[in-house]
Amino acid sequence: MTDTVAGETRGWFRRFLDTVEWLGNLLPHPVTLFAILCLLVVLVSGLAGAVGLSVPDVRPTADEGARIAAVSLLNAEGLRMVVSNLVTNFTNFVPLGTVLVAMLGVGVADRSGLLSALVRTLVMRAPRHLVTVAVVFAGVLSNTASEMGYVVLVPLAGVIFYSLGRHPLAGMAAAFAGVSGGYSANLLIGTVDPLLAGITEAAARLIDPEYEVHAAVNWYFMIISTFLITIVGSLVSTFIVEPKLGKYDPEMAQEGALSEAKLEPLNPTERKALLWAGISALVIALLVASTVVPESGMLRNPETGDILRSPFLRGIVAIIFVFFLVPGVVYGKVTGTINSDRDLIKAMADTMGTLGLYIVLVFFAAQFVAFFGWTNLGAIVAVTGAQTLQAIGLTGPLVFVPFIMMCSFINLMLGSASAQWAVTAPIFVPMLMLTGYSPEVIQAAYRIGDSTTNIITPMMSYFGLILAFATRYNRNLGIGTLIATMLPYSICFWLCWVALFFLWVFGLGMPVGPATATYYPSG
Repeated sequence: MTDTVAGETRGWFRRFLDTVEWLGNLLPHPVTLFAILCLLVVLVSGLAGAVGLSVPDVRPTADEGARIAAVSLLNAEGLRMVVSNLVTNFTNFVPLGTVLVAMLGVGVADRSGLLSALVRTLVMRAPRHLVTVAVVFAGVLSNTASEMGYVVLVPLAGVIFYSLGRHPLAGMAAAFAGVSGGYSANLLIGTVDPLLAGITEAAARLIDPEYEVHAAVNWYFMIISTFLITIVGSLVSTFIVEPKLGKYDPEMAQEGALSEAKLEPLNPTERKALLWAGISALVIALLVASTVVPESGMLRNPETGDILRSPFLRGIVAIIFVFFLVPGVVYGKVTGTINSDRDLIKAMADTMGTLGLYIVLVFFAAQFVAFFGWTNLGAIVAVTGAQTLQAIGLTGPLVFVPFIMMCSFINLMLGSASAQWAVTAPIFVPMLMLTGYSPEVIQAAYRIGDSTTNIITPMMSYFGLILAFATRYNRNLGIGTLIATMLPYSICFWLCWVALFFLWVFGLGMPVGPATATYYPSG
């Protein structure tokens, strides 16, 4: 009877994985998806304009009795608007510049070897009984530097666990959980923060044209989430995943894989370079603090003296750029990886070279967001959705449960955080704003749904890379086995993170970030 039930469970789970993979494969490439969405918006706007579709304008800034009418792009005026603004839609799309600038600094730190040295130091110096905690924690922190955690930490964690006589796949699972499952938790502001903030700002302006969303709007919630993900990820690794994997059989490894699984501690030059890089980072932190902490600080709001709407928050991307650039150069100078301005420029250029696909994606995403705003379809959908929520009485905090669930489900088939948010933000940010919640809180909720299912979807861009790393230790490992290994993390992260969200935001009444509100005046 037990075998039958287990077989049925495996069969159900296999069918579920097959369905997810089938649905994901039905979706076109994200670039193609945005191109199709742009065309769809044009066609729908033409139909909506022809029938005179409109809804009451319930925005706080609207005049009494005003209505929002659909604007057609399927006419001469619409064509002129599209042609005239195609370039500026792209160049003025906030996430584009912010990500490119931030990645210039991160790229230098990465290619100089600084980021790899930091991860190796954090994990390898941890006490033996805290190695799992250190791996998950390092995974969360690695998100500051974009893909570095996937490329460096995940395979390194397998080496560390194997060298300690533990199952290497348990180490890789713990690292993967921290890097990808904890994608929206961190102690620092990373490259994804300005990207999402720019999309959120564009969506919020469908309701409030003057609304600003800075890159640090979720920072407080990210900090507390870092410790939650570290604790939950470590417990799941220790009490669920590692016991399930059992004792490792070296015979399962690919030929030559175990001979390469050796730890490489930092040499004296690297340790010296890391020390000087740390000193330079501390100096930068003190200089930034001197412009923000004093009431007369230069980066405070010059009119009010507050941090709200200040040059500090608006210029957080510039600070990220310098914070990574200077220590990266210092580390490179000491180790010899950066000896001249040519090496520095090459590091930046190589980083930009890796962003080619992202730039293409942004071009079409920017057109979609602009078209959605011009046609008023975003505002119409938002008003209709908000009225529906009010009609069924789902306007309290519990509205975030189905919202987070929806984001988690969509992420199974559209693994890119920026692509998914660019599609969903223009609909749900205005809708939930009209029910009384701020864009900052809505973005924080979205990030929970996006992060928690990253580790169980084959559609995530680095999933194939992780599978390739894992097969070095188990040549028979398949997609289903990898997803089954990561599923306990996904479930536990989802439940605990949602609980923390409600406790932090609605239970304790804490802001999700500096100078952010929980509620938006909906009327």
